Amino acid sequence: MGTGVDGRTLAVASVLAVLAGFVDAMGYIVLGGFFVSFMSGNTTRTGTAAVDGHWHTAAVGAGIIALFVVGVVAGSLVGNRWETWRQASVTFAVAVLIAVAAASVTVADGLVVAALALAMGVENAALDRGSGSALGLTYVTGTLVKFGRAIADALGGGPRWGWVAYGGLWLSLSSGVVAGALVHRALGLEGLWFAVAVAVALAVDGAVRARRAGSARGVHDDGHAREAHDGAEDVPAVGPEAVDDHPPGQ
Repeated sequence: MGTGVDGRTLAVASVLAVLAGFVDAMGYIVLGGFFVSFMSGNTTRTGTAAVDGHWHTAAVGAGIIALFVVGVVAGSLVGNRWETWRQASVTFAVAVLIAVAAASVTVADGLVVAALALAMGVENAALDRGSGSALGLTYVTGTLVKFGRAIADALGGGPRWGWVAYGGLWLSLSSGVVAGALVHRALGLEGLWFAVAVAVALAVDGAVRARRAGSARGVHDDGHAREAHDGAEDVPAVGPEAVDDHPPGQ
């Protein structure tokens, strides 16, 4: 598609985008204008609140931004530590954090928001730094820029369908936002348990694929070892025992 991203990675990214939109809609409704995944909007609101002297509002925005960054750092450390299990380990952490938020609904809104902001930060480390780094999971500004550039490339004779992937990601996140708003209207923040289920499903999918990848590497390595062993058996001995003790002509 001209994105350098394989189909499987794009599918996972789309589900992650739906998840991010769903959670962000919930957070936005609770916070009344702040986001748990869209830090550009939070930066703008924090700055304007500070200029207007609304220090509490500015502090809330700054706190959410800080928690999001901490989540990115934590998710990256986890993913880098278990690279093969990156998707499984990172999305499991996301599931745990969203579960904490869902379980805290009757306790404190602040804990709910903190857990969601951390979860959205962690989610951005779910894909590897190679193909996955080209995709925005919890925000769409960069995705829309790439969408527009891909359309321009197509019009200029470049890859004809490169824009489809980026447009699909935007639609995924938008669909998640709509779903989150509808679910919140029906169930309130209890609807976060649906997001937990999606994150767990992604973790299971990542674990299954990691195990398969490990098994495939094991078979590949065993095959190379067997070939090396067989090759060694075909080499004639050259030690003292292989030297003919009889001189020529005897």
